[in-house]
Amino acid sequence: MTIPGGGRWMTYTSKLKDNFIDELFRAILLLEDESECYRFFEDICTVGELKSLAQRLEVAKMLMDNLTYTAISQSTGASTATISRVKRALDYGAGGYRLILDRLQHTPGPDEGK
Repeated sequence: MTIPGGGRWMTYTSKLKDNFIDELFRAILLLEDESECYRFFEDICTVGELKSLAQRLEVAKMLMDNLTYTAISQSTGASTATISRVKRALDYGAGGYRLILDRLQHTPGPDEGK
């Protein structure tokens, strides 16, 4: 896996890497559409876990849009601790939020292009 680093691409090795996580990610990469994602994630996650993941992604998006913690908290219901954790990941993390948000920005949504 590669992440952007200082204007160049570099290899990224996760501190979390293990066989179970590798297998999980291989499974996720096999999902073919949004319907399959719903089916898989409804089985593998609790409702709360899935909503927390979705909330964090929305918080990251709003932070990248330079919204205030107050505005983000009011819009998403996220605590300031969660917002701070996401901000720390954006600033000092593995680059995953930025990677996926950039891709989402350049990918039409399900209702776009119809």
